[in-house]
Amino acid sequence: MDSFLPSPDCDTISKTDNGQIDSHLIQKTNEGYREILPNLPRGKGWMTEHLVQYQGVWLTPNFALKGLMWVQDHFKPRSTDICLATFPKTGTTWLKALTFATVNRTRYGFTDHPLLTTVPHGCLPFLEACPKDLDGFPSPRLLSTHIPYTLLPNSMTVNQSCRFVYICRDPKDVLVSKWLFMNKLRPKELAPISLEEAFELFCQGISHYGPYWDHVLGYWKASLETPEKILFLKYEDLKKEPLVVVKRLDDFLGYPFSLEEESKGVVEEIVKLCSFENLSTLEVNKVSEQKFSKDTIIDNRHFFRKGKVGDWKTYLTTEMVERLDEITYEKLLGSGLVFGS
Repeated sequence: MDSFLPSPDCDTISKTDNGQIDSHLIQKTNEGYREILPNLPRGKGWMTEHLVQYQGVWLTPNFALKGLMWVQDHFKPRSTDICLATFPKTGTTWLKALTFATVNRTRYGFTDHPLLTTVPHGCLPFLEACPKDLDGFPSPRLLSTHIPYTLLPNSMTVNQSCRFVYICRDPKDVLVSKWLFMNKLRPKELAPISLEEAFELFCQGISHYGPYWDHVLGYWKASLETPEKILFLKYEDLKKEPLVVVKRLDDFLGYPFSLEEESKGVVEEIVKLCSFENLSTLEVNKVSEQKFSKDTIIDNRHFFRKGKVGDWKTYLTTEMVERLDEITYEKLLGSGLVFGS
């Protein structure tokens, strides 16, 4: 299974059966995008000047919104697709690495593994980035997305055409990690966002693909209804018992570890390969960059900060913690979901 390549622009993806770019599909999406954009509600952006609200979700007006519209209009899922779904800064990079390494463990050795020379985001393309060769991927395709479950096309959800792996994280850690990450990417002509301002925006649900609680609950409820199609994980569990969670992940994906593999320490080797301590020290993740679109290019080093649980204690005031916990309690009430391990 070969599922990694860079993620280029949406304007280069739609193809006809003979492999030629279908300009009609591109034009249809672009026209719809230009028509709705001026009328969408706006909120202050974290990485960009502003976000727009589309179908109840806050998105960057170019990359995320345009990519979402393409997915809704044109993406054709396969029954064998595996899609990793996350809210930004909940463990996306780590989950991508673990999934890619486990699914492809018979293809690559640990000494010459692609993850040693490629950032995990280069191994699993984002649906929103509309990879130009997506239709040419062999099955099963490894994909990823930040799109909320409620905004995915029916072909992916109602018809249950593909499987999802979702990971959530304590919202206090998500807030802090997202604030620090987005300020690094914020254009120099825009003043940095203060923690107080980021906190207020996050509480109001105004953040990329937010509100956060709605995003989590969408996948949580779907996982309860169709557990064979959606695996719901917690970042804190993965940190606490990585071997247990990785085995659970592989069982769900249909790639269970054999007794021989377990006795040879293959699970431990995968966890070690994909660990924060290893990936963050690799040359590729120190000096290279990942291009998600012509306007979204991110230094790989920004994907690796601390990888810790509870780092929010360093930044948030008692009042902030109490308010976030209260919001979380109210949002999750009656759902059966509790954050943390």
